[in-house]
Amino acid sequence: MSKATRAHTQSPASRRGDRHDLIRVHGARVNNLKDVSVEIPKRRLTVFTGVSGSGKSSLVFDTIAAESQRLINETYSAFVQGFMPTLARPEVDVLEGLTTAIVVDQQRMGADPRSTVGTATDAGAMLRILFSRLGDPHIGPPGAYAFNVPSVRASGAITVERGAKTTVKATFNRTGGMCARCEGRGSVTDIDLTQLYDDSKSLAEGAFTIPGWKSDSQWTVQVYAQSGFVDPDKPISRYTKKEMRDFLYGEPVKVKVNGVNLTYEGLIPKLQKSILSKDREAMQPHIRAFVERAVTFTTCPECDGTRLSEGARSSKIEGISIADACAMQISDLAAWVRGLDAPSVAPLLDALRQTLDSFVEIGLGYLSLDRPSGTLSGGEAQRVKMIRHLGSSLTDVTYVFDEPTIGLHPHDIQRMNALLLRLRDKGNTVLVVEHKPETIAIADHVVDLGPGAGTGGGTICFEGTVEGLRTGGTITGRHFGDRAAVKDAVREPTGTLEIRGATANNLREVDVDVPLGVLTVVTGVAGSGKSSLVHGSIPPGEGVVSIDQGAIRGSRRSNPATYTGLLDPIRKAFAKANGVKPALFSANSEGACPGCNGAGVVYTDLAMMAAVATTCEECEGKRFQAAVLEYRLGGRDISEVLAMSVTEAEKFFGAGEAATPAAHRILGRLADVGLGYLSLGQPLTTLSGGERQRLKLATHMAEKGGVYVLDEPTAGLHLADVEQLLHLLDRLVDSGKSVIVVEHHQAVMAHADWIIDLGPGAGHDGGRVVFEGTPADLVAGRATLTGEHLAAYVGA
Repeated sequence: MSKATRAHTQSPASRRGDRHDLIRVHGARVNNLKDVSVEIPKRRLTVFTGVSGSGKSSLVFDTIAAESQRLINETYSAFVQGFMPTLARPEVDVLEGLTTAIVVDQQRMGADPRSTVGTATDAGAMLRILFSRLGDPHIGPPGAYAFNVPSVRASGAITVERGAKTTVKATFNRTGGMCARCEGRGSVTDIDLTQLYDDSKSLAEGAFTIPGWKSDSQWTVQVYAQSGFVDPDKPISRYTKKEMRDFLYGEPVKVKVNGVNLTYEGLIPKLQKSILSKDREAMQPHIRAFVERAVTFTTCPECDGTRLSEGARSSKIEGISIADACAMQISDLAAWVRGLDAPSVAPLLDALRQTLDSFVEIGLGYLSLDRPSGTLSGGEAQRVKMIRHLGSSLTDVTYVFDEPTIGLHPHDIQRMNALLLRLRDKGNTVLVVEHKPETIAIADHVVDLGPGAGTGGGTICFEGTVEGLRTGGTITGRHFGDRAAVKDAVREPTGTLEIRGATANNLREVDVDVPLGVLTVVTGVAGSGKSSLVHGSIPPGEGVVSIDQGAIRGSRRSNPATYTGLLDPIRKAFAKANGVKPALFSANSEGACPGCNGAGVVYTDLAMMAAVATTCEECEGKRFQAAVLEYRLGGRDISEVLAMSVTEAEKFFGAGEAATPAAHRILGRLADVGLGYLSLGQPLTTLSGGERQRLKLATHMAEKGGVYVLDEPTAGLHLADVEQLLHLLDRLVDSGKSVIVVEHHQAVMAHADWIIDLGPGAGHDGGRVVFEGTPADLVAGRATLTGEHLAAYVGA
């Protein structure tokens, strides 16, 4: 057969393969999607936009990416799938043309005390291998330089069963890099015993002052009282030395309490395991307040906060130890690695250089490898996850990004856009959920969802090019060209908040006066020191309400009503109207349906397959006992109230028989931040990032304070929602509050009364105030990066 003939016989098959250049979605019904059908071009950059809560994430993450990952998981054996996360098939009729999906989302990295930027990426592992090969003196394998690996020594007899049994002596040694004093945490704790108990009382009299420790019924307290190690009727101040040692530092031992076998352990190790080992940010507010009151965290005196043993710190390459390398700014570390000449580890050096250069390229050169991963913002965490994909040789992969420009200065957004285009140009499909017009503008294809949010959204309003979006008449199209103008007149401050000699993180003895009684915006490139200045120098004490980007924590039982505290006045109103207990109107307490325990659905575990959730037959998904639903308020039962939207509930509790001022105030705040469409009982796990941010803002607005500190409140907000946020900030200032906003959005900058710009760069190139004044002066001077971008934005 000739070559020409072979080519002819293969060409029809090639043409058939080339037809698979679309991802086809038909009949998607996940969350609020209403039978959505859409065709997405492959090997193109597609941006999904629409108001917050319109269904973008439901389509991109919960449908397309979720099904791709589920299908890949199914290629493994059932045994392997048992160790993987179980994923249910999305509610969709047809999904065709899927490729492997790599999801780069905004989920914050684990806040484990031992997790750092180095451990979360390949950079730390490669650096440990480098020191284990070139470090002088040589102290051992890579684990000897790891602060998560303790040194272990053991000796004894082992029995070898090979032919005749023989017993031989054996020793085992493993050299780890962990500092024995702080156990690789970098800090040690000093506990104030006076905050744990009242030593003038006995255990029987309720000496413990630890939250939740009650002497009458709490099992933990009964273990101490009935252990036999201490006298429960004697005041703690009169304990003997032995009793005090057993009480505070006793080794774990089995004891019998009321016929039940329990473990007794000294108070200090007990608290360290049960409370102090947990992430403080994940604690309940009253537990966190107790820890902050009772525990002092100080830098470990043995390792000086490096987390590493003396041996790991003594081994050096050209005078630099691994502790020094991890503490360097990554841009400086990259330059140091480039200067190393060691042919024996050339492949390792090349890989390490590439990884470190990726940090710099993506705008994270100001970080250090010893930076705790829990302190990264959502935007920084997402960019750290991008590192491993930048140099990848894979093609025909679907990359899925969730607002990659969050936390980025307009200057940095240009670099992010270049990275997205680079991924596309390698032959990949790039799907981006985004609100920023700068990123929407570079899209090959735009999918606009809406027209509203929640039940008012879930449909495709527009598909096509950016030019078509501008003239398409959708909310996004109408607001695409919006530009806030610089104020003609700014408010006069009523006072100043003095910050003197601020040195947190990269700040360089910063002195600045923050005006009070006005809207102040603190801006600058990512890593310039904005959060260090605001959160590190303005004490969150009396009169200061700080609203950061911390994630909202809650299970599938949590909803806006429980998170905001709205359910408490509603339960009391129902109880008062019907003459019964408030606990009956809680799906997590006495009123819960016994069939589903108040969840509304029954989950069936199918081992390695996804659990099946079916609506509870007993309560029909209403979550409450039938008897509870007999009680009414204003003609509605509790399940009907939780099904209401915020707007509907605000009217319901505002007047008439159901009038409840406490509930009405909370609902008013939710409506003020643009969440009028949310239903009160919607699970928190189904809310979008922007919705969670505004829910947190509405909750904190109830706090009494004169100064409000907001960290990027426009995160996750659509162009149309930013205008509503500006009105809310104006109302706060006009009511006598001082509002300080850390922000990159030019509309907020233009609307400010005063701007403090930090820079000029990031990391050690920043940390200085490069401008203080009005937005008009910043635009007129154009002396900083922020000034240039703001001038271009307002068309000056």
